[in-house]
Amino acid sequence: MFALVDVNNFYVSCERVFQPKLENVPMVVLSNNDGCAVARSAEVKALGVKMGTPWFKMKELAKQHGILALSSNYALYGDMSKRATTVLRDFSPDLEVYSIDESFLRVEAVAHLYGGVSAMGQQIRQRLRQWTGLPVCVGCGPTKTLAKMANHLAKKNAVFDGVCDLHAMTQPERLQWMSQLEVGEVWGVGGRIAKRLKVMGVETVLDLRNAPLKEIRTQFGVVMERTCNELHGVSCLDLEDVAPPKQQIMSSRSFGVPVETLAELREAVASYVARAAEKLRRQNSVAAAIQVFVQTNRFKESDPQYNAGLVVPLPEPTDDIRALTRAAMLGLGLIFKPGYKYKKAGIMLMLISDKTKRQETLFDEPVLRDRSARLMAVMDAANAQFGRDTVRTGASGTNRRWAMRSEYRSPRFTTRWDELPVAR
Repeated sequence: MFALVDVNNFYVSCERVFQPKLENVPMVVLSNNDGCAVARSAEVKALGVKMGTPWFKMKELAKQHGILALSSNYALYGDMSKRATTVLRDFSPDLEVYSIDESFLRVEAVAHLYGGVSAMGQQIRQRLRQWTGLPVCVGCGPTKTLAKMANHLAKKNAVFDGVCDLHAMTQPERLQWMSQLEVGEVWGVGGRIAKRLKVMGVETVLDLRNAPLKEIRTQFGVVMERTCNELHGVSCLDLEDVAPPKQQIMSSRSFGVPVETLAELREAVASYVARAAEKLRRQNSVAAAIQVFVQTNRFKESDPQYNAGLVVPLPEPTDDIRALTRAAMLGLGLIFKPGYKYKKAGIMLMLISDKTKRQETLFDEPVLRDRSARLMAVMDAANAQFGRDTVRTGASGTNRRWAMRSEYRSPRFTTRWDELPVAR
């Protein structure tokens, strides 16, 4: 038995925990550079605002209905996600963090301790609300796909009181609910696949469950066949206790203001390398190549347009920020052209492999490699304790005029001493 715990309107809910006055206030959280709505409160959804709607297109509606816009506060959201996960581990040791606001739990071995699956789900909701302030819904089923579907039902139907347990339903009841859901609501069925399925006459979740497996596999492959099996209650997807290492790591941002000089581009790219290198070390990997790219603003058609990228191979696989930054600066110097207003830049670490299985070279120097490892460990420890960029390369600069615009960001209540919430 799987349970999927999903925080309702996660970004919005995190903001409301420390600002109770925002309860019931229509609000959106904006993407990088305060561009588009990436999270909407229930009040805003009721007004018909779609995910990804640009903020400038909403301003008239915002005036009419008092919609509040906040910039993304990633430090707050990441920390609140960790707190929620810590609470969930008290309920079950078998847990997979699926995303920043969703976690799967195996509950068949522990549900009896809480009086059954449904009762356990309600206790999860109550404890998370009391200990973190976050509202959640819980969906339970014999497979991860069905648990995901049950969570959707719990969110959309007040009759479940936030917890939908498919196992507690009769077979006719489960099939009835499946017949009311569009096929696009199935986990893993995107918009394109949903359109192809509807051409075949598969319009609801029940239609997909009853579709011939051989035809589904022929048309969509083995992954969709597994999805159909999961809808039948046959578990094909187990928990991932540890997330698999990433094969590529990208770090990029749009600039808060147009950038025209190589010096500012170098600062931005160096800061992106630092973030990617930290993720690389966290998964105990090394990279053998790095790609660097720059872009102008394609939406400003009156401006000259230029987009370019270059892959720079490294002499040997590494996780050292210094070697990665040197390679990125080399690539940036080769693709930079003056006379353009750059809107975005970024890097991608490529040819990633396990650090413990790193192929040695003829000119390996173990002493230097050991020094590099110790230096990176000290740097990561300092940044983890005192905050990101406490220790950074000089190449990333100090002025950072190009930094991402975040005009409406709330305080980082849980991770900055100078931004702690104040009770009056």
